[in-house]
Amino acid sequence: MKKIKSAIFFILGGVFLVLGIIGTVIPLLPGGPFYLLAAFCFAKSSERIEAWFKSTTVYEKYVEAFLQKKGMTKKEKIRINLIADFFILLSVIYVDILLVKILLVLLALYKHYYFIKKIKTIKKRK
Repeated sequence: MKKIKSAIFFILGGVFLVLGIIGTVIPLLPGGPFYLLAAFCFAKSSERIEAWFKSTTVYEKYVEAFLQKKGMTKKEKIRINLIADFFILLSVIYVDILLVKILLVLLALYKHYYFIKKIKTIKKRK
């Protein structure tokens, strides 16, 4: 059973890693959250896979900085917010339930507050 669980987490980690890489290349998809999910899955997969992922440039550049609560660059914050706002706006347009629309708008407002006030803005990463 443990081998099956490890294999599932390894496969999920690989999928999230690929999505993260795609998100790094394509500006419409944020890569950071997928790298965080990949790190989680690889850690649950095996110590060897976790050690490998932690040794990669991707981990150092995207995951480690976030985990150390160094913050995000202004560009990252704007990109993530614009993408999320786009999907929230689509949902507000296509959902017919007023309460859901209000909750989505409140969620968007809270998201902006959180990104502006709670996540430190850092200079561009090298």
